[in-house]
Amino acid sequence: STHRFCIMRKLPSLLARTLTSGASGSPVLPDMSEVRSRLRDIVGASTNWRDHVQAMQERKALHTLLAKQQEDLPPRRMKDSYLEVILPLGSQPEIREKYLNVYNSVRFGRILEDLDSLGVLICYTHTKQEMQPRSPLSIVTALVDKINLCKKIIYPDCDIKFTGNVSWVGRTSMEVKMHMLQLHDGDYSPVLDATFVMVARDPENKRPAFVNPLIPETPEEEEIFKQGELNKLKRIDFSTASLLKMAPTAEERNIVHDIFLNTLDTRQDGEGTVSFRSRKLPPNSVWMEDAKLKGLQICHPQERNIFNRIFGGFLMRKAFELGWATACSYGGSRPFIVSVDDIMFQRPVEVGSLLLLSGQVCYTERNYIQIRVHSEVYDADTRENHTTNIFHFTFISENEVPRVVPKTYG
Repeated sequence: STHRFCIMRKLPSLLARTLTSGASGSPVLPDMSEVRSRLRDIVGASTNWRDHVQAMQERKALHTLLAKQQEDLPPRRMKDSYLEVILPLGSQPEIREKYLNVYNSVRFGRILEDLDSLGVLICYTHTKQEMQPRSPLSIVTALVDKINLCKKIIYPDCDIKFTGNVSWVGRTSMEVKMHMLQLHDGDYSPVLDATFVMVARDPENKRPAFVNPLIPETPEEEEIFKQGELNKLKRIDFSTASLLKMAPTAEERNIVHDIFLNTLDTRQDGEGTVSFRSRKLPPNSVWMEDAKLKGLQICHPQERNIFNRIFGGFLMRKAFELGWATACSYGGSRPFIVSVDDIMFQRPVEVGSLLLLSGQVCYTERNYIQIRVHSEVYDADTRENHTTNIFHFTFISENEVPRVVPKTYG
């Protein structure tokens, strides 16, 4: 088996083989539509909605290909999952329309969709079994850990390049690091860095499944891998630090107390004491409850992913657009996205769901606006709402924004 493993490592992945040299001698990179059709091939997803039940039935047979333990899977290197993908906005103007916003820059919601698809393909590249055209794994986005932008504007008429690879692996989960660059004067310059966490599940997406271990090869890779391990531990801490389980820290308590004191009406009552009940809005401020926007989305089959659930990238785009609109209406000027944090995918969204999105300004400082978007699905049969995601977006506004002030402890 060691011999077979060596041969497998020498075989370039199918995608690497598509990076053949073009006429000019420079490699022809796959584009986003190729990424999506590769994903459909890997899981055998049907392009016909009416065949989706049949396609999912056929996946059940792939159960026999799952590893019984992680040790049975050949280890991989970081460069085994490395992919480069082009978004040819400059060289193919016909795709530009889909990415264009009214300010003649690129819609960030579309970039979120592309990052999501690419992240999943990178994980399938890491877990690929050479002899199997179809993967028994259902790989889904669990979390967007962080996206940081170093450019305010993404140009709609210059080519974009995405690169990425698996940076850390647990037993059933993988961290993926991706970078986006844009072509200017013949050079690609960085636009953003993103860290996603994907989980592998069985062919029917019911139980966790093992993934190939990752072996760092250089001191730099050791460092990246160690960072991935720290990120995982931080997430475990973060999940237990809910306000329902743990009191705010001393620093947080001081912030909350200051805000509270600022809202007390200092005109005294009959007994000469300041009343805790009487609250007033400080100057140039807005009550938090007045800084909300809501949206509703009907989830059509068009937005489905390769597993016939609603595509995570679509949910992120919709949440981002509502978050942007909330920041725009609050600040009164154009907001620019600075970072995206801690998007937890708590449960999948089924096709046909009613998706309710609520955008809330939850913190402001000078020009910065922090927005939380809560997404839930309404089940018409049970008449219940279930949270599917919480999104956190940080925007910077062109002008200074009013301070947002909470009224209740919550």
